[in-house]
Amino acid sequence: MLDNITEISILYDFYGVLLPPKQREIFRLYYEDNLSLGEIAEEYGLTRQGIHETVKRGEKKLREFEAKLRLIHKFEKEEEIIEKLKKDIEQIIYVHKEDSELTAKLEQIKERITKLNQ
Repeated sequence: MLDNITEISILYDFYGVLLPPKQREIFRLYYEDNLSLGEIAEEYGLTRQGIHETVKRGEKKLREFEAKLRLIHKFEKEEEIIEKLKKDIEQIIYVHKEDSELTAKLEQIKERITKLNQ
């Protein structure tokens, strides 16, 4: 299981653009720029508690987006499938290494799969 900060960072990478601009900015200052709640509150002329609630509401929204859209889940599954395909191709290349035409074609396929992953 991911720690909370890592989880929130991944959620923000996927869904941050869906947050309202002010909430997104406060979120960015807190999680990416590592400003304290007090520093952000001072910058926006709000209370520390208000900033804390904004951050918590943002976290909740990000989790709700993932629960509904499951983009991170799908991304992780695709990553697993791509890695499995690459390993399978490597195994076939190893078994058929004497067939240069086949191994060259498999290397091309593996390169295309790798580009999907970028």
